[in-house]
Amino acid sequence: MAEGNWDIYKKLIQTPGTSGFEHEVRKVMRSYITPLAENVVQDRLGGIFGVKKGDSNGPKVLVAGHMDEVGFMITKITREGFLKFQTIGSWWSQVLLSQRIEVVTRSGKRIPGVIGSTPPHLLDPEQRNKPMDVSKMFIDIGADSDETVKSWDVRLGDFAVPYCDFVEMEGGKRLLGKAWDNRFGCGLAVELLQYFENEEHPNILYAGATVQEEVGLRGAGTAANMIEPDVFFTADVGPAGDTPGIKDGFGELGKGVLIRIYDRSMIPLQAMRDFLLDTAESMHIPYQFFVSQGGTDAGRVHQTGIGVPSAAIGICGRYIHSNVTVVDKEDIEAAKEFVIALVKKLDQTAYETIVS
Repeated sequence: MAEGNWDIYKKLIQTPGTSGFEHEVRKVMRSYITPLAENVVQDRLGGIFGVKKGDSNGPKVLVAGHMDEVGFMITKITREGFLKFQTIGSWWSQVLLSQRIEVVTRSGKRIPGVIGSTPPHLLDPEQRNKPMDVSKMFIDIGADSDETVKSWDVRLGDFAVPYCDFVEMEGGKRLLGKAWDNRFGCGLAVELLQYFENEEHPNILYAGATVQEEVGLRGAGTAANMIEPDVFFTADVGPAGDTPGIKDGFGELGKGVLIRIYDRSMIPLQAMRDFLLDTAESMHIPYQFFVSQGGTDAGRVHQTGIGVPSAAIGICGRYIHSNVTVVDKEDIEAAKEFVIALVKKLDQTAYETIVS
């Protein structure tokens, strides 16, 4: 990976965009992929993809991340100037209190805030031993009334996202930041187009990102209906299972690319699994199996049309679906090498073997 390409990931993860509000992320994606692609296509929900034509007689290969991060929607402004909110995507309530967030107005203004919490001095013993329900939480943006909030251009229906800097951790191997799930996949799609800008490949490649994955894999369906791919790879981040307190977890930082062999949304075809493993092993790419109770865009795409052979590949991240995630640089490098190798090998013969 070129040194400057870490700046691509930095830009992507620091751009706010939860499900249904991916417009700013899409602008960044468009700026990256337009110079690299022969054509750029966009579905009506907002998924965006660059096209690189290799062999016009080869299969159509779609590689996609998703632009949306977990976040919040403002649903009420109290008379005192606090904001009530609805979570967007899957959150665990215990990771929310006292966390910094940014409210993003319709004009694009970013307003800092914090999810309010009651100090222990003011809690009775019963309250201290109970997790707080999200419905009782609020966002404090420093306003003193609802009129002040409105004067700052905050309206019902505006969205908010976690706030966290992009940080290279001690030792230089790992990166800390918000929204790695799934700006990783967005960045990987950009890097894939960069690689094939001047390289031949035996297929027609579509690389980019979908929308609204975190609320039900919605944009994956519209993208697949538009592109009608023969093969689909989603690049996503799975929860790491290598931290204290997790039993029988899958996925360790620094152990290579993740290959999902099962989740609640899809079981890959046996021939697809064999294609993935043969590629990783022949190229000496470090990999690890992954089993999840979650789902990915592959779960939606593989059911479109008469069926699309699909796979979910990617990396693991610690503390996903919270304000901060930790990932490993070497895993990202392995994922990049892996997806490049897959695209290089996916000619018509390989495709026919997968679907036979």
